[in-house]
Amino acid sequence: MTATDSRTKPPQPRLRADALRNRERIIAAARQTMVEFGAEVSLDEIARRAGVGNATLYRHFPDRLELIHHVTLSVMSRTADCAEAALAEEPDAFRALRRFVHAAVEERIGALCPLLSDGVDLDHSELRAARGRLETAIEAVMGAARDSGQLRTDIAVGDLMVALTQLTRPLPGSGCIDFDKFVHRHLQLFLDGLLTPARSELPGAAATLEDLRHRS
Repeated sequence: MTATDSRTKPPQPRLRADALRNRERIIAAARQTMVEFGAEVSLDEIARRAGVGNATLYRHFPDRLELIHHVTLSVMSRTADCAEAALAEEPDAFRALRRFVHAAVEERIGALCPLLSDGVDLDHSELRAARGRLETAIEAVMGAARDSGQLRTDIAVGDLMVALTQLTRPLPGSGCIDFDKFVHRHLQLFLDGLLTPARSELPGAAATLEDLRHRS
């Protein structure tokens, strides 16, 4: 017998178009403010950014963990969309990888790290499915670049995710408010280092996604 997810709920009625728009605005505003201020940002501020009342926010998301859960799903889904679109639309495999990586930075995927640190059910079926889709999409983009002979062979998906996380994770405080304007520049330097032939031998072993997963 399999265990039931702790956050599994009965099917919800389909939202009206205006309610769905409100829900999407709340998630987008939460994503933006949590990147700027951290997971503990005021829910009142999120409602204000979304242009909805507090009652509307709580009607969709009764607590902070529920909202973080859906922000996480949104970031994963949008980032997977970027990877799939890049692979489908770019004729050059390494150009597809470049496009995906720059798009993932815009999605601020590194902001997930602090969001997932406390109380979030990482084994929730929705999160597992979203994570699986994202991992498959990134593996496909990197695999195509590797098969084309352009991507060095001594790195794995985990190496790419570490770099993206470091470049997109919010910095504490406000002293580096202009940091974002350097991200794509530094990201391009990193991408140049992924090209083959490699100019140096990397220490250690390639990082896999399994290496990066949270373990209890």
